[in-house]
Order: sequence, then C-alpha cells, then structure tokens
Amino acid sequence: MAHVILGLLLIVPQSLYDLIKSFEAGVSLFYSASSGSIKRALDGLLADGHIEVISTDGPRGRKVYDVTDSGREAFRTWMTGEPTGDAETAALSRLYFLGLLPAEDRAGVLRKASLRIEAGMRQLEHVADHIAQAGIPEHQRELGHYQLATLEYGLGSYRHAVGFFDDLLERE
Repeated sequence: MAHVILGLLLIVPQSLYDLIKSFEAGVSLFYSASSGSIKRALDGLLADGHIEVISTDGPRGRKVYDVTDSGREAFRTWMTGEPTGDAETAALSRLYFLGLLPAEDRAGVLRKASLRIEAGMRQLEHVADHIAQAGIPEHQRELGHYQLATLEYGLGSYRHAVGFFDDLLERE
C-alpha cells in the first residue's frame, strides 16, 4: 500500500483526507484499503523519510504530504521490480501509475506484469489438471460443478489479462 500512496502523492501532494478520497475515486477499483490502513502506511512512509509534510492548513492543522527523493527512488524501484502478491493487484497497481515512469522503463514493467499474470494462470491450470486427474466424488458433483465454474472464471480472467498486457506491450 505504501507504494500506491507514493504514486498518488507523486501525482499531487495530498492530505490524509485527500488520499482516502483518491482511493475511493479510482484506486479502490484494484486496491482496497481502510482509512486506518492508509494512515498507518502514511505514518510509515513519513518515518522512513519517503514523504514529508509540506504544509499544515486550517484550524485542525491538516497536513499535506509530498514525496521526497528517497520516496521517488522507492517508488521507481517498486514499479520496475518483480511484482509480488496477488497477480491482478500487482499488475493493475503498476499499470495505474505507469505514466509516472520515463517511457523507456514502461515496456519492462508491462513485461514483468504479464509474466506475473502468466505465472498465476499456470497455478490455476495446475489446479484444473489436478482436479481432472483426481475426479469429483459422486456425492459432491453439484458442489464440484460450481467450484469448477469458479475455476473456469479465474482461468478466463487470467487469459484475458495476459492478452490485454501483451496487446498493451505491443503498442508501447
């Protein structure tokens, strides 16, 4: 989450309230976060020196945060590094902020995202193969039918994502 916050602050300096609204307005489509988790990540970024308070406004002392040089480097390292965790979240969070990177770095980020999605797809294909080999016991056929439908949906989503990122990469 810290890197997503860095990306949002690289777009424009923001307060905690503004960041919560930024999550609600777009980032929540691929990354969910509570206001408390955003606050904790913001505090961690501040403690690590990746962001700084650039102003304190109003009677309540609303703090506006901006990214420091070390924060810019941490963001760039995350963007260009190997995606980890959930494949879709890792890919979409980088895609959302890709325009913040120099053009020469973008194809590498897209390639890594595509490879991470392909790895997730292979994991699901392995599950499908295992189920096909093991079979479904007769007393669980109805349950199995819908579980297999869920698996098919996941595989279809991964196939679409691989095609999407490959197409995007070709246009880079």
